[in-house]
Amino acid sequence: MTTTSSRSPSVLALAALFLAGCENTAAALRAAPNRSALPDHATVTAALREVVAETNGGFGLQMWATIVDRDGVVHVVARSGADRGDQWPGSRVISAQKANTANAFSLPGLSLSTANLFAAVQPGNSLFGLQESNPVDTTAAYAGDAAMFGTAHDPLVGHRIGGVNVFGGGLALYGKGQVLLGGIGLSGDSSVADHVIAWKLRKRLGLDFVPGGVSPTKDDNMVIDFENGKSASGWGHAATTPEATKIVNALPTTHPIAR
Repeated sequence: MTTTSSRSPSVLALAALFLAGCENTAAALRAAPNRSALPDHATVTAALREVVAETNGGFGLQMWATIVDRDGVVHVVARSGADRGDQWPGSRVISAQKANTANAFSLPGLSLSTANLFAAVQPGNSLFGLQESNPVDTTAAYAGDAAMFGTAHDPLVGHRIGGVNVFGGGLALYGKGQVLLGGIGLSGDSSVADHVIAWKLRKRLGLDFVPGGVSPTKDDNMVIDFENGKSASGWGHAATTPEATKIVNALPTTHPIAR
């Protein structure tokens, strides 16, 4: 008589098939269009540390930076500090959310920064609830050895993180010819400083060939006009400090987008 267990695949065999499927899925996710045009970990880290050392209108804290490709797959997770604990630990996933959001809600002809979404998602406004529309993949977000966070071998690399973040720090990435390549997210300081650092970092990486946007300067700069629950432009963001506002308003002049 044949037993049920002898007719069924073993637990180990099933586990092997599952792991093989995961590996195949990850490999498929890594084959995004134009992925090779994105910078590597060393390049992002070096540029990030240079930008963080500048005056950015925030608290002068260390930062996390994440880049995703056009398919939303994490390409790089970098940090400006020497150790993973030198930045707010919670900001690692926030930086990835911002990168995902900027990529997910930008188009080949229109770039929207995460800062541009701030006003529209407030209660009673047209995009209220957007934050809940694309949840973070917590399995990817918290997997792996924490000692690898922010290194070239960060466990997020090669996975879709998901998530929607609607304050400053996320920008779409455009290569020459205004080709949309993905998104970049910065987190670790005030929301306005995060945007400033993201803007400067994108500039240093040469990925700011922005085709157009909703700001007064027709790009994806932060519009600081959110007061008393309303935004005159509809795309506004709350202010933090007068210094930060001044830096943001000057970005199109001090760090103009590429043409």
